[in-house]
Amino acid sequence: MSDLSTTGQPNAHGTSATDDPQPREHLPDSDGSQADQDPKQEEGIDGEQVNKKKGFFARPWSRKQIGILSALLFPGLGLVALIIALPIIYTRRNHPDDGDSYQLYHSNHDDPSYKIRANHPIFAVHNFPDPGLLEHNGTWYAYGTNPKKHDPNTIHIPVATSTNFVTWTLHHDYDAMPTLGGWERSVNHWAPDVIRRDDGKFVIYYSGQTKNFKTHHCIGAAVSKDTDPLGPYIPLNESLACPHKFGGAIDPSPFKDADGKLYVVYKGDGNSVGSGGYCGNTRKPRRPVPLILQELKSDGITKIGEPKIILDIDDTDGPLIEAPDIIRSKDGTYYLFFSSHCFTSLGYNVKYAHAKSVTGPYTRADRPLLQTTDFGLEAPGGATISKDGTKMVFHAKCGGWRCMYVSGIDIRSGNNTVVLSALEYRVSGDNSTNGTGSSVLPRGGRMIDRA
Repeated sequence: MSDLSTTGQPNAHGTSATDDPQPREHLPDSDGSQADQDPKQEEGIDGEQVNKKKGFFARPWSRKQIGILSALLFPGLGLVALIIALPIIYTRRNHPDDGDSYQLYHSNHDDPSYKIRANHPIFAVHNFPDPGLLEHNGTWYAYGTNPKKHDPNTIHIPVATSTNFVTWTLHHDYDAMPTLGGWERSVNHWAPDVIRRDDGKFVIYYSGQTKNFKTHHCIGAAVSKDTDPLGPYIPLNESLACPHKFGGAIDPSPFKDADGKLYVVYKGDGNSVGSGGYCGNTRKPRRPVPLILQELKSDGITKIGEPKIILDIDDTDGPLIEAPDIIRSKDGTYYLFFSSHCFTSLGYNVKYAHAKSVTGPYTRADRPLLQTTDFGLEAPGGATISKDGTKMVFHAKCGGWRCMYVSGIDIRSGNNTVVLSALEYRVSGDNSTNGTGSSVLPRGGRMIDRA
């Protein structure tokens, strides 16, 4: 307020006179005669009789006049500044962020698959964001973000399982990684994903909050104690990746290529060190938020070479891109799935791009695979695709939570597009869609056999 009330305003004290003015001689006219004087004015200057009072704003000003004007001026300027500032403060309090501006793909141009009821994703698990996915010996495993944020006593990595990809069982109170590495805090473990090593053990990758970089996250890795995908997993004492120039890293996802090479792809968390606004990065200049690929040795925890940026944000992404996941289709094309916009925004989505090499360059698809309003969903994102490219898990808003959904997908190699498809699954005995032997179908999916 002090800046608004003084900056650029005249300072009354800067223009004050020194003393009360003294009488001065009248100068002669051009003809040398003395100018006629107003008798009232003469009497006033002499101080003997004052028939006409001097006006308050007549110059020169006395110190008393200057003091009175200053006393009136500064409170007035302060009031003006307050009138200007209050609407600004009120607006900022009610609109703390600049907003996540997004544009939905118009449904008039949609592929017909978006209108087919059987393609509707199926609700799977309550409060299970950012699911990772693994299939092993006929059982599907999903790994999620911790159920309670900022809570040191919550489960670090929850797990849900299914034998038909439709009916899922959450393993209540089970923690796949009950112990922590020396580098990480006990709160906020996000977006885990798992891969099986050649020796039969499993490696889980996750986002952990580091102890030595404020509240930023880094990529952690943990190896299963034996050959059970449920774990428990034993974490490394050092983070696997933590690029400080990008604000750390989150959302890791492993990928094994056809030649046996192992990679992990993750998000450089640039919006966490952005200029502000929605999700920290809608105000200019926007910070880079890259998707980064790191090659690994066959143990899954030793890096090979330098990481490589394979994609960064563009004008359609809002403040960020995140949740990368890579698969290789049967024709050798690589598909990179990711989300854009802030997860709290209805602009959150599932996008994808394709390339002929795992390192890119990647060409973006024109339409997101999933966006708000598709199949009645809100803010779908955080997707992971099955290794064979036919199934997908993701989360979407469900009331005040983010819940896991499952769906089938169809990769069309002819034009490098991906759409949702009906899940085909078997229903038999206790492995039915509702766990009771009933043949009632959920909202999406197609039953192909009943034993």
